Amino acid sequence: MASEGILLGMGNPLLDISAVVDHDFLTKYDIKLNNAILAEEKHIPMYEEMSKKYTVEYIAGGATQNSIRVAQWILQTPGATSYIGCIGKDKFGEEMKHNAKLSGVDAHYYEDESAPTGTCAVCVVGGETSLIANLSAANCYKSEHLKRTENWALVEKAKYFYIAGFFLTVSPDSIQLVAEHAAANSKIFSMNLPAPFICEFFKDAQEKALPYVDYVFGTETEARTFSKVHGWETDNVEEIAIKISQWPKASAAHKRITVITQGADPVVVAEDDKVKKFPVILLPKEKLVDTNGAGDAFVGGFLSQLVQEKPIEECVRAGNYAANVVMQRSGCTYPEKPDFS
Repeated sequence: MASEGILLGMGNPLLDISAVVDHDFLTKYDIKLNNAILAEEKHIPMYEEMSKKYTVEYIAGGATQNSIRVAQWILQTPGATSYIGCIGKDKFGEEMKHNAKLSGVDAHYYEDESAPTGTCAVCVVGGETSLIANLSAANCYKSEHLKRTENWALVEKAKYFYIAGFFLTVSPDSIQLVAEHAAANSKIFSMNLPAPFICEFFKDAQEKALPYVDYVFGTETEARTFSKVHGWETDNVEEIAIKISQWPKASAAHKRITVITQGADPVVVAEDDKVKKFPVILLPKEKLVDTNGAGDAFVGGFLSQLVQEKPIEECVRAGNYAANVVMQRSGCTYPEKPDFS
């Protein structure tokens, strides 16, 4: 059984505004499917238009928070996980706090007085999604909050950390504090390769964090973007996974393991210059509701077994299970109890 506070996540808490939209809506706001971007000025009206024009669901989200909630769901030990991020002092912020409490996650939110809680438009067309994040308060996180005694206590207590790469745009100094603590205390630090725009435009911040990362998660698109940005001249996911796992490390306590998902194709795991492949649970098209959160759910499932020191095969199996469950529902949601053993 996982001990209390064993896993800590830190990231951008966003309230997902999810709706099935049409291609005209995507065209109007210049949105591509299977992509994740930060909202620009031209996107701001779309949030209101979505809520007026389509049937909308509000779901507590943000990549890291999704993964932590899923890990907590599979672990079923109250308070096994904790989470840090920034919300606004508003209705959506209260919704977020309520949701975290219900899910059993010990959330320590920094509440910003001036900015509203961040939102993410989740546009679904034919089961495929596009994410447009308006970070707002999530963008206001400060490392001073992390350094407060009651919050740093979460860092001290945790043995495993997960921070989605999106947080590189918000508080790289907070990432560095946690990464250095993990390395100095032989704890496990994990991140994902974030959306392609971060690999492209936040390369320096990513390269500063990477030496500390023991587990790197990503999709095949993110892996190929990472390869292109670093001039590796290969599109081969297995080669890229090995190259990422060979990136220099700050601490020799743990070797780096790279885990790349490829949709319906096998999961690629690179460890010790070797690659293992694990098949996913195939989902008939008629059962697919929404791919949003599937990658986050995979990470959450994986971490739920990692913190119990299970072998990599079990970690991947739990990741595939969680992703399969989430894809059959709207947003990153799940039934009351997991059916995983």
